[in-house]
Amino acid sequence: MQVSVESGDGLERTLKVQVPSEQVDEQVDQKLREMRGQVRLQGFRPGKVPMKVVEKRYGPQVRSEVLDEVVRTTYAEALEQESLRPAGTPDIQPLTVEPGKDLEYEARFEIVPDVSVGDIESIELDRPAVDIETTDVDRILDRLRRQHAEYTEVDRPAAQGDRVTIDFDGKVDGEDFDGNSGEDVEVSLGEGQMPGPFEEELTGMKAGESKTIHYTFPEGFPDAGIAGREAEFLVTMKTVEAPELPEADESFAETLGIEGGVEALRERIADSLERERDQAVRSRIKNQVMNTLVDRNDVTLPRTLVDREIEQVREQTLEQMRQAGAAGDDPDLPADRFEEEAQRRVKLGLLVNEIVRANNIEIEPERMQAALQRIASGYEQPEQVMQHYLQNQEAMQSLQLQVMEDQVVDWVLERAQVTDKPMSLDALTSGVEDEGNTEADGGQEQ
Repeated sequence: MQVSVESGDGLERTLKVQVPSEQVDEQVDQKLREMRGQVRLQGFRPGKVPMKVVEKRYGPQVRSEVLDEVVRTTYAEALEQESLRPAGTPDIQPLTVEPGKDLEYEARFEIVPDVSVGDIESIELDRPAVDIETTDVDRILDRLRRQHAEYTEVDRPAAQGDRVTIDFDGKVDGEDFDGNSGEDVEVSLGEGQMPGPFEEELTGMKAGESKTIHYTFPEGFPDAGIAGREAEFLVTMKTVEAPELPEADESFAETLGIEGGVEALRERIADSLERERDQAVRSRIKNQVMNTLVDRNDVTLPRTLVDREIEQVREQTLEQMRQAGAAGDDPDLPADRFEEEAQRRVKLGLLVNEIVRANNIEIEPERMQAALQRIASGYEQPEQVMQHYLQNQEAMQSLQLQVMEDQVVDWVLERAQVTDKPMSLDALTSGVEDEGNTEADGGQEQ
């Protein structure tokens, strides 16, 4: 087998392979002889069909199958011989395939670039240091009380904490859009059920009043048809109800299924907040690590990988729009809308893979098991969820990627300069920094 490599623009490579005709002919002859013992043709006894007849009837089909197999195997051998790592599926074009002549073909593809990760020891990271305060527990306890409040209709302007019932009808440039209207819609003001500016306009309205509310949808709104555009909503306030919160006593704790009174309830809340804090700290420090790797390292990106990632991000966005009922019949989602995010994901993936490769990082089985149990614990039938993952290769690969990313983050944290920075729980979970604190911008993980 003869192999040559030609370099094109950037990461493009053309691999030319020549395979001796004897290698192909021998495999064709061998397969035909194997077939002869199984072929049944009228006028011949089983296994006694002449080779010339077998060749005439099955030769072209067998040769085509052999050529496909030879190309597949020699392509892999040629890549190994030339130490090439393709970034995607090659475009293989046959040059010579005639019987009696050497098989020649060329494969065009982009290669995975050489990646160099900069000095990890010089990375500076801020790790949130958050204590669970009594006020944090109080806030959750008050939220639970509001969730179990009893409401009484009142004749006054709506205020924060009230529950209101409204009818609304929205238009964008005089036209309807998906989800533009509703009747007898209950909204608890201050709970974030509707966008903040919209709820602010509801505050102060009395039952029986109507008003027009102007609201501009954000640029990233799932329905691309109305993203960034202003809507006019005609809103009618039907009822205003004031809450009466239950006392935080033993009876309330029992209502929530907690034995031991209010103190036991507060302990349960504190435990939950600690888990929430740990997860938020982990997420924030992971974002810092990933963002820093992307910002500090230059990588030439294979167009093949970027285009593939664009399709994945686009499909994820479409699925989110479908779930929100905002996809429509033919959503306009041009590829350039996802270019920047796709480039970031590809770059991050290459950097993480290089850290894994260069430092021989292997997935720790106990981490995989812990991650699987953590996911399954959020469902009513965790055993079934675990079985689903174990039997679903794609789901397991996705989980393995998450676990490997976590191990890379820990590897970086062990070497980087990490400073614990005091922060309130509210600032941590809301994504807002305490005064004087700074943080790398959060980004989507690959």
